[in-house]
Amino acid sequence: MASAKLRAFFIFQQSHARPRAPNSLVLGLTHSRTILPTPKLPFNSVRKPSETLDMMEPLRGVRDGYLISLNLGKPKQVIQVYMDTGSDLTWVPCGNLSFYCVDCDDYRNNKLMASFSPSYSSSSFRDSCASPFCINIHSSDNSFDPCTVAGCSLNTLLKGTWTCPRPCPSFAYTYGEGVAAGTLTRDTLIVHGSNPNTTREIPKFCFGCVSYTYREPIGIAGFGKGPLSLPSQLGFLQKGFSHCFLAFKFANNPNISSPLVIGDLAISSKNLFLFTPMLKCPMHPNYYYIGLEAITVGNISATEVPSSLREFDALGNGGMLIDSGTTYTHLPEPFYSQLLLVLQSIISYPRAKAVEARTGFDLCYKVPCPNNTFADDVLPSITFHFLNNVSLVLPSGNHFYAMNAPNNSSVVKCLLFQSMDDGDYGPAGVFGSFQQQNVEVVYDLEKERIGFQPMDCSSAAASQGLHKT
Repeated sequence: MASAKLRAFFIFQQSHARPRAPNSLVLGLTHSRTILPTPKLPFNSVRKPSETLDMMEPLRGVRDGYLISLNLGKPKQVIQVYMDTGSDLTWVPCGNLSFYCVDCDDYRNNKLMASFSPSYSSSSFRDSCASPFCINIHSSDNSFDPCTVAGCSLNTLLKGTWTCPRPCPSFAYTYGEGVAAGTLTRDTLIVHGSNPNTTREIPKFCFGCVSYTYREPIGIAGFGKGPLSLPSQLGFLQKGFSHCFLAFKFANNPNISSPLVIGDLAISSKNLFLFTPMLKCPMHPNYYYIGLEAITVGNISATEVPSSLREFDALGNGGMLIDSGTTYTHLPEPFYSQLLLVLQSIISYPRAKAVEARTGFDLCYKVPCPNNTFADDVLPSITFHFLNNVSLVLPSGNHFYAMNAPNNSSVVKCLLFQSMDDGDYGPAGVFGSFQQQNVEVVYDLEKERIGFQPMDCSSAAASQGLHKT
């Protein structure tokens, strides 16, 4: 996760039926363009909205994202995974001894590395090669590909009887520099209702049972708009969801979590919210884009925002992705550098260049901190202005963040924005999770809009009984 996800963001897209970039890595099947008859599938892949009820699940902050607990199987096994609005597949590490992550030394012996054991669940089974989820994850141009690869007789498939019982072939799913490889599995998912004391079972929930990863030590709950995503499988794509990310100071605190609300409850009674429209990217329709019109620093407007941050080109590049799976906000060049110049012209505190070199952040300052206690923010505010006259003043601590404890009546604060590595390909910018702290964000999928309302998310947690004292 974190910002590394951005460096090859749309490599992941191309390995899942997206246009291919030069030199990109594509994992999965090779597909023909021959149009074959599509058989009738023996089950429905998506629950109808009328079959759903509101859900509320706790989110817990960690150093590079927010975790949701998945209760899978009978008896249930609890696996913590990242909540990610920038992808579709939900997957968990599988096998007590067989799960292996390459280049994950930072997470060795981490308590979050619980694995799911299908053999311990009486309701677990491999997904079929005929499943629409299998067809989706392998980006097939026709519905026969996965079953043909699985060894089914083409003669049987062409007859339309669709009786081949073979499981879905293994997949490899890429996330920028990371890869997760495994098998599609179905099992019972237990979710909480709007009342935390009520639960309900979702049978045959489809997810990745992953045995091998590269730089992906923790599973992911995909909240995109594709058929594999958690909201899609539960029938919430015509409703919505909302979250209120806790401030970073609560990271790894087991006594507090914040509510993730899914369903009608998430989008009702939001009269005080300011909503900006979701932009429709024809080439990448499963992800959430918004349009950025301006950024102001204090009362000073930064240089003109490029139109690519609110428009798409003919190839589907552009727009601003809102992504809980990317830690910091990314802006394209030269706009990002111009924003840094505006900040430097306003801020007169000495630069902390040694900290910049050590952390990789581009703008750090040594800020006064009388009596070694944090005072009101003495650095200028930063406001994002989105389409439809929506202005979001970033809460204190969401732009410049203290990198250490106060010392000698001063503290070093760094701007936690980053430059896009390749602003010409994929999204032009990304609004990351760090800048969404202490903001309730509402994904109104019915009206295709996203709303913002600054608030103290720890207070929201307490009001929902999610803060243990």
